[in-house]
Amino acid sequence: MPNIASILKAEISRVARKEVRAEIDILKKASANHRASIAALRRQVSALEKELRRATKGAATRRAPADESEEAGESGPKRRFSAGRLAAHRSKLGISAASYGKLVGVSGQTIYHWEQGKARPRAAQLQKLAAARELGKQEVAERLEAE
Repeated sequence: MPNIASILKAEISRVARKEVRAEIDILKKASANHRASIAALRRQVSALEKELRRATKGAATRRAPADESEEAGESGPKRRFSAGRLAAHRSKLGISAASYGKLVGVSGQTIYHWEQGKARPRAAQLQKLAAARELGKQEVAERLEAE
């Protein structure tokens, strides 16, 4: 005949498992709801970031023509900048970035940053770049020797 203590122990353990299972189901549902709300919030943040990028891009393009017209009025024709063209011109001249920087009046590191697209030259520097662009190899060598 089974011991009453072992029967009681088995029954308590069965009821405890049933209670735990019910609690776990509730927690699983809550966790799923939380994950869904987190995903929705991430989508919302992503949409807001895209909207912000569009707004800042639009504001920059609206501001840029006014700035460019002011620069053009003060310093002559509007200048464009191309990192690839700068690198090609420097390699065509066969000089280092430091030497090209001396020619333009900036550091060699600045030239590297311009070539890599990490930075853009200011209007005054664009004028100096345009002037340097018109120089040939011999004129560049003469100017660098003079400095």
